[in-house]
Amino acid sequence: MKTIKVIFPLLGFCALLSLLPIGGKVRTDLWTSDFPDQNNYQFPDNFLWGAASAAQHIEHQQPSDWTSFERTVIAEGRTSTNPRPGYAIPGHINNLDAYPALVRLKKTNYDEMFDHDFSIAQTLGHNSHRFSISWARLFPRKGMVRPDKRGLAFYNEIFASLKAHNIQPLVSLFHFSTPDWFWEEKDGKRGWERDDAIHHFEMFVTAVVEAFGQHVSIWTTLNEPMTYVFNGYMEGIFPPLEQRDILGVAPVVAKLLEAHSRAYEIVHADANKRSKEVLVGIAKHTRAFEPLRTWAPLDRLSAATIDQAFIWDFLDAIQSGVMKLVNTDFELEIPQLKGTQDYVGINYYGRFYVESKLLDPAKPEIHFYDPNLPDEVRSDLDWAIYPHGFYQVLVAAHKRYGKPIYVLENGLADLKDNDKRRQQFLVTHLREIWNAINHAGADIRGYMHWSFIDNFEWAEGFTARFGLIKTEYDNEFKRVPRPSAYLYRDIIRSNGISSEVWNSYHKPHMD
Repeated sequence: MKTIKVIFPLLGFCALLSLLPIGGKVRTDLWTSDFPDQNNYQFPDNFLWGAASAAQHIEHQQPSDWTSFERTVIAEGRTSTNPRPGYAIPGHINNLDAYPALVRLKKTNYDEMFDHDFSIAQTLGHNSHRFSISWARLFPRKGMVRPDKRGLAFYNEIFASLKAHNIQPLVSLFHFSTPDWFWEEKDGKRGWERDDAIHHFEMFVTAVVEAFGQHVSIWTTLNEPMTYVFNGYMEGIFPPLEQRDILGVAPVVAKLLEAHSRAYEIVHADANKRSKEVLVGIAKHTRAFEPLRTWAPLDRLSAATIDQAFIWDFLDAIQSGVMKLVNTDFELEIPQLKGTQDYVGINYYGRFYVESKLLDPAKPEIHFYDPNLPDEVRSDLDWAIYPHGFYQVLVAAHKRYGKPIYVLENGLADLKDNDKRRQQFLVTHLREIWNAINHAGADIRGYMHWSFIDNFEWAEGFTARFGLIKTEYDNEFKRVPRPSAYLYRDIIRSNGISSEVWNSYHKPHMD
């Protein structure tokens, strides 16, 4: 009876709140944005069309923190996963032991097949490709002051192959993995919190731009910094496998902002020496965070808070030079940070639903899809697919920062050979880019689909298949383009989406 007495006043309070004007996010019933259909959705001239990858996903294992984690997982048998798709168990990698040691070592065998991959990309019309350079490959041992010559030679071959296939490189500097020695304790600190962390990152960035700066015009300093912090320092899913509260991760966020600022300065200094124009930014993981129940004020407020914390806090800090954490009094000015983004990089994967808890409002539950909508279109990871949210995120970034935008990741897990959901995903999300350009004036300059080939997907291991190209791990890593790869080719060739393509793919349906 005591519980009932507590809950009913709270329900009455929330009912009263729902009748009053209140802020927060509002859930929409749209699937795609409600603009008039066109005969042809033509994209700007010189638009970049391509796909994306990351070193730890595709390259042979290097002596990184992630490689150590992967090997420990195998040694200790930690390969279970949550029964709910898309939810990881801390300290585990899903089904990793189901793949032989050779696959775990070579990942996609990119080291031996990259020229073949870029040949396929060229045939499919790609004019650009996003990839990361492995810090552990260039600085595999502690105490190094110059990069490893074999590592430099490897990436020189990558750039030469891209040039031979007329593909423009977009390069990321930090895509989650770091050298394993970076995590050795020094003065009681590890990783990014070490006093010498920025110094080591500066050495790596300097080595990269000195060696490859002539090839690159678009640089990404950090990939999804808040995803890295959330999964690595709050959920314990990524290395370093820690679980802290929001204030506990503040020093790491600050160090990442400082690392970005220093990388920005180093890249621009190198470009100035070459009399070369470059654009430098970050890749920001975004979602459409919406209330599970629009009528519930706490759902709406919680969705708005999570939206600000996960998406905008980091980008706002770069814009203003001041790091703030929403719903806290934390505030830190970071020298030389203000204005260090020449473009905004957007990664977008769909909608999350936020459900507040009356008795614990500080810990809302995040749903990957609406449990009341079993037929909602979603990926193999149960992420709800929501093209209209992509438009909202792109327009919000345009209005907040007024910068050029590059879509650096956008895709879904769909392992089927006839990947109908991926085909639909491509068409509907590209149309939202067109909408953002033509209806909101956003300066969007390129689209990198995630991913080019099936690859290693962090805590999901090899189980989540994001590739336009199927990787046959049990058949000498053979590459097999899926239908989506050819659909994307046709869109690239016409630099747009025809009404026939739009009418064939835009309606929401489950595969």
